Amino acid sequence: MSTPQPVRIGVVGAGLMGKELAGVVGRWATLTDSPVAPELTAVCDVVEGPRDWFRRVSSVRTLTDDYRVLLERDDVDVLYLAVPHHLHQRVYLDAVEAGKDFLGEKPFGIDPQAAGAIAHRVGSSDVFVRCSSEMPFFPGAQRAIRMIASGGLGRLVDARFCFLHSSDLDVDKPANWKRQTATCGQIGVMGDLGMHVLHVPLRLGWQPVTVFAQLQDLVPARPDGRGGMTACDTIDNAMLACRSVDETGEFPLALVTKRIAPGEMNTWSMRVMGMAGGVEFSTRNPQVLRVMTVVAGEQVWQEVQVGSQSSAPTVTGAIFEFGFADALLQMWASYLGERAGTLGDGFGCVTPQEALASHLVFDAALLSSAEERAVPLPPRHGPLRRHAPGDVLGVIGR
Repeated sequence: MSTPQPVRIGVVGAGLMGKELAGVVGRWATLTDSPVAPELTAVCDVVEGPRDWFRRVSSVRTLTDDYRVLLERDDVDVLYLAVPHHLHQRVYLDAVEAGKDFLGEKPFGIDPQAAGAIAHRVGSSDVFVRCSSEMPFFPGAQRAIRMIASGGLGRLVDARFCFLHSSDLDVDKPANWKRQTATCGQIGVMGDLGMHVLHVPLRLGWQPVTVFAQLQDLVPARPDGRGGMTACDTIDNAMLACRSVDETGEFPLALVTKRIAPGEMNTWSMRVMGMAGGVEFSTRNPQVLRVMTVVAGEQVWQEVQVGSQSSAPTVTGAIFEFGFADALLQMWASYLGERAGTLGDGFGCVTPQEALASHLVFDAALLSSAEERAVPLPPRHGPLRRHAPGDVLGVIGR
């Protein structure tokens, strides 16, 4: 193997996920054949406390409250952009203009117009850009994806993808930017968790044709952290019933995202059933992949112990267990491997066009909920132009 090429990373947004990246870089040596050697060199956050946390990382040479400083630095090759949704369009487009490759947090814009502008500008540039979505990198999910892509399930009968949180079950939890439409967007929980449930369906080529949505705003006000209360006008839970298609025909596709899911912690799951078999995986029981096959006319469920190995090989023993930090490592290995041109047929991170496609689904869900009807979606690869919120038959960008 050739000497790994250095990649210097800068973080814009020093919150939870920015800190997790420091852990990812610190564990990079566990990858057995990575073409790159990442180093965290610069951090930006407008708040001093989160920014100063990175003083413990010896490779960080720049700490600033102005993200434009990172755009100008020669010792930053790649950016991780983890800022609130209303800042995506400005920060992402500035990064493109500066010629900086980046991995951006979902949903790639506060609304379809912003996502369309980002996707269009990235598409007309030379920068390498992807969207964050780590949950499908669990080994059980990866095996399930390969089984589905092989066509071994036969004609699809139905599919269900869920991401269920419970932290907002505490009604005394103070409000933050994710509970305000102005900063999170009208799509609410779909912007926060929706890319996680659409990553795999979109990558498999399952194009939703119609959407019927049931949306919930369960906690309309929360403590403001200053002794008072503030309105929380975003959607807490979203259940989307889609009519989807693949090469075998039409089938129901359920997409469920919840910030308030009693009985759950942080559970991502998938279940896909076909005429010839089925697969089921959940991070709640992350070492097990359930597989259904038809044997001599009998439906037989098996549990496969999947171990630690995901998309990129690691030194970790195959019998050991896999967790969230491992999924982040695998996502970054995929991003940097694809950037280096070595990913091959490996599972890739979300593209800007896939992020835009997800916005069309979420926008249709808003209109569906408002009008209590199934809403058709425009062709995924149709022309793009600006449209009013909820007008999903329009298209975005230029």
